[in-house]
Amino acid sequence: MVFSLDVRAHSEVGLVRKNNQDSAYASPTMLLVADGMGGAAAGDLASTVAVREMLRADASHTIEDAPVVLAGALHRANDLLADLVKADPTLDGMGTTVCGALFTGSALGLVHIGDSRGYLARTGRLHRLTHDHSWVQSLVDEGKISLDEAAIHPHRSLLLKVLNGQTSNDPDTDRVELALDDRLLFCSDGLCGFVPDAVIEDILTGTPDLDEAMAQLVAAAHRGGGADNITVVLADVVPHDDTLDGAAPLLVGAAADAEVPEIEENTLVGIEGLPLGDLKPEPAASDERVLEGPDLAVLDEQEARRYAPKEGRMRPVLAGLAVTTALLLLAGAGLWGAWQWSRTQYFVGEDQQQVAIFRGVPGSLLGRELGEVAERSGVRVDDLPTFYRQQVRTTIPVSSLEAARRTVGELRTHAEACRERRRQGGTPAASTAPAPNATPSAMTSATASASPGSGGIDLEGC
Repeated sequence: MVFSLDVRAHSEVGLVRKNNQDSAYASPTMLLVADGMGGAAAGDLASTVAVREMLRADASHTIEDAPVVLAGALHRANDLLADLVKADPTLDGMGTTVCGALFTGSALGLVHIGDSRGYLARTGRLHRLTHDHSWVQSLVDEGKISLDEAAIHPHRSLLLKVLNGQTSNDPDTDRVELALDDRLLFCSDGLCGFVPDAVIEDILTGTPDLDEAMAQLVAAAHRGGGADNITVVLADVVPHDDTLDGAAPLLVGAAADAEVPEIEENTLVGIEGLPLGDLKPEPAASDERVLEGPDLAVLDEQEARRYAPKEGRMRPVLAGLAVTTALLLLAGAGLWGAWQWSRTQYFVGEDQQQVAIFRGVPGSLLGRELGEVAERSGVRVDDLPTFYRQQVRTTIPVSSLEAARRTVGELRTHAEACRERRRQGGTPAASTAPAPNATPSAMTSATASASPGSGGIDLEGC
């Protein structure tokens, strides 16, 4: 049986970010989401390159060919990212997740790299179609932590694979047979990183209207903090409809406006011959980054200590000494390099019940703390709304000292709003916080390319 897709797409900057680094594309035959990362290193350019290159493959394909076609398009996008970095080394560090599918009339060919996700809602149940390429997912796979623990793990933003011009990061591909009345969701972690799967399932299975389901998903992401760009592509599997098959594609987010510069004699050239450097948007903080060798050395040691058994049969002393010696010989140089690297990192956490900026990384290594207080803010953690209080206590990774100061400034605003609410007896002014179920003003249409959030302050949990 041949079906059609009824599609919607939405992308917005969210309530905290300064620019939108997500991109998405939806057509009668292709669904695609890309979440750019890299901040000053042009994550919006990375997601634009991925989407613009991959939509070239949007055509009629068989289910046997679809995964191969998608993987080939993704590799071409990766090659272009590598060429852009070679032409402008300041772009080194940019990257993007990619999660997408080609619809063949009765099935999907899937491609996936990173932690953006694809979901299928069928007969009242939600099924995840993709597997996150993230550090915490690897811990879940190894049985070290649960899914609930992964949702609040301090390193949940660390990725193992993205599209960043490196040749070693191959995507996952798959095939999925579809049925009438299936509902598909592709999204960046601005949704799935802040809204539990159970809530997503309730919305997708309990809201028949696609536009209303879209509005509820975005509102749920806002209630979860809206701390990242929010990009959502929805599609319903419906009886074959020539009108839907001929619908115009939707291009939203950064890719709707950004231009991919041309490469001339190993130099990037942007619009009207201007150098790309004159066209870069204002840098935005980004929590996500790809793990490198030193990262893995530090994190492996942290997780080993975190989950080491507290009781059990003692190993012989000599065997223990032999293992320890071998580990020290193999890892000594790497651990020293990791320690030196950690001195260039920053995160926001709690110190003496106050919000503080730390230099280093959370946790300890061989009994020594890997983070030290760089600046104290005077903002009391107990003054924050519940969501932000939890975020601070589990630590907030940031890309630089400047990004940490911006994060502290945003937390200060939330704390002041909470204190004002308490002084007023728990009732915020109408202009201070949106109604709990209000549809954000940014959600104006399914075809909007990028819309800022309402700018309101979330006082839930004050």
